[in-house]
Amino acid sequence: GQMGQMGQMGQMGMMPAQPQQQAVQQPSGCARECQGIASILCQWLNILLVFVPLGILSPHFKWGCATTFACNFTAIVPLAGILGASTEALAAHTGQMIGGLLNATFGNAVEMIVTINAIKAGLVTVVQGSLLGSILSNLLLVLGMAFFAAGVRMKESTFNMTGASANTTCLSLASIALMLPTVYSHLPNTNPDDGLMISRISSIVIAVVYLLFLWFQLVTHADMFSAEEEEEETPMMSAGTAIGLLLAATCCVAVCSEYLVDSIEGVSEEYGLPKAFIGVILLPIVGNAAEHATAVTVAAKGKMDLALGVAIGSSTQIALFVVPFSVIVGWICDVPMSLDFNAFDATVMLLSVFLASNVLQDGSSNWLEGAMLMATYVLIAIICWFIPEEQEVALSGMHHRGHKEL
Repeated sequence: GQMGQMGQMGQMGMMPAQPQQQAVQQPSGCARECQGIASILCQWLNILLVFVPLGILSPHFKWGCATTFACNFTAIVPLAGILGASTEALAAHTGQMIGGLLNATFGNAVEMIVTINAIKAGLVTVVQGSLLGSILSNLLLVLGMAFFAAGVRMKESTFNMTGASANTTCLSLASIALMLPTVYSHLPNTNPDDGLMISRISSIVIAVVYLLFLWFQLVTHADMFSAEEEEEETPMMSAGTAIGLLLAATCCVAVCSEYLVDSIEGVSEEYGLPKAFIGVILLPIVGNAAEHATAVTVAAKGKMDLALGVAIGSSTQIALFVVPFSVIVGWICDVPMSLDFNAFDATVMLLSVFLASNVLQDGSSNWLEGAMLMATYVLIAIICWFIPEEQEVALSGMHHRGHKEL
């Protein structure tokens, strides 16, 4: 990762730079870029970057699942710090909401690659579980922790209501789109093939809505998404360098979290963790560890809109874009990936969106609201822990049978 970042410095150093007010002698172009990058990379936490190569090597040297898990988990911590800092540097150029959106997009790009591979392997239930888990962890856990972190520092923190409400409305649409095919499959005399077709058509509709939402956010109502009283920050580095750092860190996180996710299976078998718990709770927490850290640290600094852009922006993007995308990929690969999540998943999603939109509608947050969101997540985690495995086995058998018939 470090090599890539060094290369990035060389390329981006040429960009013209606005003078920096903090420094007495205004560093020009290249010096400013180097200074900005040094301020991000030269931190005590980054000593842990040693674990990045260790984590990548450990599965090849067969050091055991637990070691692979520990190394990669530790490696993600400093990478998350770099991601967060480069997101903040980028937000100084683009405004907080859009900065959060960009961070979420890079994070979810990784998720989409993992999803495509899983669908090709025919692991439909796994994909559905992890996508649902990502939405829930962003919406309840990350948002809750961000509110809590901000609430511990300040009594109340306000945020941009327009952005938040547009996001939650989109999420409500997504949860309806998950609910309807699920309900349809429980109607008498319905045909699974019809259900699959319904899901595929619905997916196209939702994906179009997401594109419209982006158009709304970036073009027609862009002014509503920039925070009103945002004080002008002097950017640490040019937008190009910030994006370069963000990309390099995202790629490293992608590799580490890939190994991390692979090692979870082994760890869970050694320590006997339930499958549903791994799919819906563990994988997403681990996979989104970097985004979690970003959102919570910026919220603690009082940049609530940036935190919301990461947490809610990310869950909206998964619900309205990654989920339909995965259904369409299944369509292309002839895998029966549908929006018919099981009844429990769809209900949990609907209720979580309902709670989150209630919490967000007043435009300000406090620590109690954060605690409520986290408590809801804990309730869901407890139930996932107790979901029996036999059901899973039967389900996967059904999917394999369906696969053969196709």
